Amino acid sequence: MRLAHVDALRGFALFGILVVNIGYLASAYHGTGLADPGFDSPLDSAVRWFGTVFFEAKFFLLFSFLFGYSFTLQLASAERGGVRFAPRFLRRLAGLFVLGVLHAVLLFPGDILTTYAVLGLILLAARRVRPRAAVRTAVILLAVTAALYLLLAAGVYLAGDAGADPGADPSVAAEAERAMRELRAGPGAVIGEHLGQLSEFVLVLLFFQAPVALAAFFLGFAAGRARALGDVARHRGTLVRLQWAGFTAGLLGAVVYAHANLVASDGAYQALAVAVDVLTAPLLAAAYAATVLRLTQGRFGKRTVAVLGPVGSMTLTCYLTQSLVCALLFTGYGAGLVGRVPPPGVLAIAVALFAAQVVASRWWLRRHRYGPVEWLLRAWTTLTWPPLRRAEASEA
Repeated sequence: MRLAHVDALRGFALFGILVVNIGYLASAYHGTGLADPGFDSPLDSAVRWFGTVFFEAKFFLLFSFLFGYSFTLQLASAERGGVRFAPRFLRRLAGLFVLGVLHAVLLFPGDILTTYAVLGLILLAARRVRPRAAVRTAVILLAVTAALYLLLAAGVYLAGDAGADPGADPSVAAEAERAMRELRAGPGAVIGEHLGQLSEFVLVLLFFQAPVALAAFFLGFAAGRARALGDVARHRGTLVRLQWAGFTAGLLGAVVYAHANLVASDGAYQALAVAVDVLTAPLLAAAYAATVLRLTQGRFGKRTVAVLGPVGSMTLTCYLTQSLVCALLFTGYGAGLVGRVPPPGVLAIAVALFAAQVVASRWWLRRHRYGPVEWLLRAWTTLTWPPLRRAEASEA
C-alpha cells in the first residue's frame, strides 16, 4: 500500500538530488575545490553557497532513509502474500545494479543506484534485526565514519600539510578544462571521460556516501518497522523537535562544510568539516523530512501531495530522466553546454526540469499504474508482466 505523504517526501528528495547532481553535470570544476573561473560574480558565489549549504550531502541521506523504509513495506507485502521475499529482492537489486552501471557509464558517473544495490544486500541480510538495534547500528556507522575523518584531519595537521590547497595546484584547473573539452566532444569521448571519472567517484562512494547511506538505510528500516510514517499526525511533537534540532545544529554544520569546500584552503580543516557534516547532515535531512511531512498534513497538504506525490511514485524513471536531459544539455550527446552556463542558470534549469517532471508524472500516472522504468524493474523482480495501463489493471 502506497502512502501519499511518503511519495511526496520522496519527490522532494528527488528535487534535492537533481540540484546537487546538475552542478557536477554542468561544470567539470564542481567538486574540485576550484570555482569555475568563467563565473565569479557575487551572484554566482551566492548560488554556490546556497547549493552547498542547503543541498549538498543532505538529500541522498533522505533518499537512503526512504529506501530503507520502503524495504520494510516490500517485506511486509511479501509476507502478506506468502511470497518468498529474498529471491525477489535479489532480482530487484540486480536490476538496480545493471541500471546503475549503464547510468554511470552513459550519463553520470556519480550514480547512486549501484551503491544502493550493493548496500541492499546488507539490508537483506539484516532484515530480522530489531528496530532499536538498527538505530544503534546507524549511530555507530555515523560515529565511526566521523571519527575516521577526524583522525585524517589530525594526521594532515601533524604532517604539516594543513595548509595544502588542492585547488591551488594548476594541474587541477588544467584537468577540469581537459575534462570539459572531452565532455563537449562526441558520444565516444563522453563515455570515455565518464569511465575515467569513475575511479574518483568510487572513492567518494566508498569512504563517504556508502557508510552514511547505509546508516540512513538502517534508520529508515527502524522507522518502517515501527510504522512511524503510517500516521504522521501522531508524531507531530517528534517532527517539531526534529525541525528545531535539524535547522539549528544541521545548518551550523552545513555552513562549516560549505566554508571548507568553497573558501578554506586548509586540508585538515576540510577533513574536519566532513566529520562535522557526517554528524550534522542527517539532522538537517531529518528537519527537511519533518517539514515536508507536516506540510502534507496541514492546510496545503493536498496540494503538496498533488505536486510532489506523482514524482515520488516514479522516482527511478525521473532520476534517470534527469540525467538524460542534463547529458543532452551539457555534453556532446547534444548541446555541449558544460562549463558555459553560470550557476544561477544551472539552478534555473534544475527548477524548470523538475517542474516539467511534476506535470509529466501527473499526466503519466493518470493513465498508468507505474513509471516506465518502475514497470520494467517490477517485471524483472516478479518475473511477470504486470499490467501497465490503468484500464488493463481494472480488466484483470
